[in-house]
Amino acid sequence: MGKTEWALRWAERSGAEIVSCDSLLFYRGMDLGTAKPTVAERARVPHHLIDILEPAERMTVVAYARHARQAVDAIAARGHRVLVVGGSGFYLRSFLAPVTDELEIPTSLRNEVEQALQRDGLAALVERLVKLNPAGLGALDPANPRRVVRALERCLASGRTLAALAETFAARPSPFADWEIRLTRLEAAPDVLAARIDVRTRQMLAAGLLAEVAALRARGLELNPSASGAIGYRECLAVLRGERPEAELAREIAAATRALVKKQRTWFRTQLPPHHVIPAAEATVETLFAPAPGGDGRP
Repeated sequence: MGKTEWALRWAERSGAEIVSCDSLLFYRGMDLGTAKPTVAERARVPHHLIDILEPAERMTVVAYARHARQAVDAIAARGHRVLVVGGSGFYLRSFLAPVTDELEIPTSLRNEVEQALQRDGLAALVERLVKLNPAGLGALDPANPRRVVRALERCLASGRTLAALAETFAARPSPFADWEIRLTRLEAAPDVLAARIDVRTRQMLAAGLLAEVAALRARGLELNPSASGAIGYRECLAVLRGERPEAELAREIAAATRALVKKQRTWFRTQLPPHHVIPAAEATVETLFAPAPGGDGRP
């Protein structure tokens, strides 16, 4: 049984409504490639933050936090409990930590840095960033152009180092600081996950994933880097553009999914606060959301 069914059963038992924390369920029409809860599943329990954007529109973590807070407040006003479900660490952070320091980046500065990237290359931007941060770049990935650009913009706009900006950011309250949050991570064995990935990939393709992506492409999918770059969608787009053979789709999607799962498991183990870890094979509705344990919460 997957997390969708466990979430439905717990919500039904607990009188809860579900808030999605999946980075792709926002988008209308992105159904097969996201394993979006079906109409029947959503009829069992009210779901929120699903199908709220067109595929060409972009979601930011600030906008997500705002949408999530509105949904949570409305659910609470109805006297129901809230169950947040999903595996996107980027958006999950908005429940656990501050999401913005309200630093405004002038459009002129954004354009300047973007032009510098195109003209001088990533290495030049990293060199400039290092000069502004003599104590080091911390956890910043210098090989990631978007992260380097954003970091340089912030340093130039504020006149501060990344470390100083991070310190100020960490002192801000979380959007959900007034809520008690209990975290549970369902963890399946690697061999079970690998088998499920292969089955799910074949099912998605058999159900018409390539046709779904073709329809989304006509609605502007490629205007949204986050959506068009998602696993399953980017591989199908490559086929539709004539860049990859269709025969390789299942293998490529399954391999990319396994790599993402490995990355997610590492993130959850190292970045989440203390939380329960329950082997998926041993999970029950009663054990899903007990009070969080002490220690670092790692298995």
